[in-house]
Amino acid sequence: MAAARRTEEQPRRTGRPRDPALDAAILDAALHLLAADGYARMRMDAVAARAGVSKATIYLRYAGKADLATAALERLRVTGLPTPTGDLRTDLVAQLRQARRNAERVAVMALIGTCLTEEVHTPELMRLFRERILLPRRAIYATLIDDAVRDGRLPAGADRAAAVDLLAGAYQARHLSGEPFPPDWEERTVDAAMRVLGAGGGGPAAAG
Repeated sequence: MAAARRTEEQPRRTGRPRDPALDAAILDAALHLLAADGYARMRMDAVAARAGVSKATIYLRYAGKADLATAALERLRVTGLPTPTGDLRTDLVAQLRQARRNAERVAVMALIGTCLTEEVHTPELMRLFRERILLPRRAIYATLIDDAVRDGRLPAGADRAAAVDLLAGAYQARHLSGEPFPPDWEERTVDAAMRVLGAGGGGPAAAG
């Protein structure tokens, strides 16, 4: 009876553990093809061929192309994520620089266009893009600002919502304008956000 109880208490097997190296190969392949071909032309069989796996292996992990593409972008977002330094301006500049670098690596504006165009027919793509890329980035900006308010480096009435909108939408606005990005674009954008937050701008000292 005790032996039977021990057997019942053992966790059920769910198959072989996933190989992290294989997962990375699939996501790297998806990211490469997303950057090279765009979302619309990215094909699952091409991802499988580049990763050296079968399509069945991919579908064991991802429900479809929207799931895979946004998972690849999520991995890019968290790779090399800047570590907070405690200086708000420095941290916001680092976050904005990483966001711009990632956006330019995979031509994210084209993907946003696809998300908007296909939102009615493929709502899953927009939902996953928001959940895995847009909202986490906004949450990072919001957390950095909230920490600065809590520590007294920003006034209690700082308009966090307006500053997050500014930071999160700045790249798209500049890209759509067709104007080149100046060398100090990240710094100038953050300084504008700092002024919205009531902290002035123009250098680390202004961040408190």
